[in-house]
Amino acid sequence: MKRINEYKKLFGVEKEIELKTLKSTYRNLVKEWHPDKFQEGDEKREEAEIESRRIIDGYHFLVSIAPETLEANNDVYQETINNSGIADYQHNGLVLEITFLDGSTYEYFGVTKPIFQKMINSNKLNRFAKRSIYPNYIYRKSKRVLQEA
Repeated sequence: MKRINEYKKLFGVEKEIELKTLKSTYRNLVKEWHPDKFQEGDEKREEAEIESRRIIDGYHFLVSIAPETLEANNDVYQETINNSGIADYQHNGLVLEITFLDGSTYEYFGVTKPIFQKMINSNKLNRFAKRSIYPNYIYRKSKRVLQEA
């Protein structure tokens, strides 16, 4: 959640993420912080390189959780969560990463340690996730893919 709030603040997003607005803000920020605007050896150039990477990461992250993106990919997501079992999962901070048997991986943001404990102690993992994780947390598809042994 911290990461989401940090990127929303960077892009001036108050509530819902709108791709059109996000894109124009992204372009303006990139123009402002592009490293090529600064002379070689200028201390601002190094700061601009770090800031431009942060802007690019933030843009891609916010696009991945935007309602328009999630809606466009909803059929694939529903197919995965309804028809593919959980192959692996890991919890780090407030992020729960679930890898499904079909090879796709999704990250769920804001999942607390007690909820994660309830999930792993559940005798029906898929059922718990369908009721308590999938409908209640912001998610995005991860680029990570299940590796075959």
